Amino acid sequence: MKNPLEEVLFEVMTPLGFSVRTTRSYWQTITSIKHPAMLGHEIEVKNTLQYPEEIRQSKQDSSVYLFYKTWRANRWVCAVSKKVNGNGFLITAYPTDTIKTGEKIWPK
Repeated sequence: MKNPLEEVLFEVMTPLGFSVRTTRSYWQTITSIKHPAMLGHEIEVKNTLQYPEEIRQSKQDSSVYLFYKTWRANRWVCAVSKKVNGNGFLITAYPTDTIKTGEKIWPK
């Protein structure tokens, strides 16, 4: 029998032409260990990936993309994904008051 925590929680298409997905268990890791502030904010993360205001490419890893969307006054949701062999997966998501340096690749 399949573990329900390994089920895909969401998979969305990004403006860069690849989809990003995450499982229930990985989302639980993000919201319980990495960034508890994101608990209950799956919709905001999905919207950030689908309809970002800005996408930047990581300076350390060219296969990592940072998607930003306004969340509140002077705050953004940052959804970080990695693209491997045409498929994307969510690395993490967090609220931030700063957009990271790195090449802005979308919109041009």
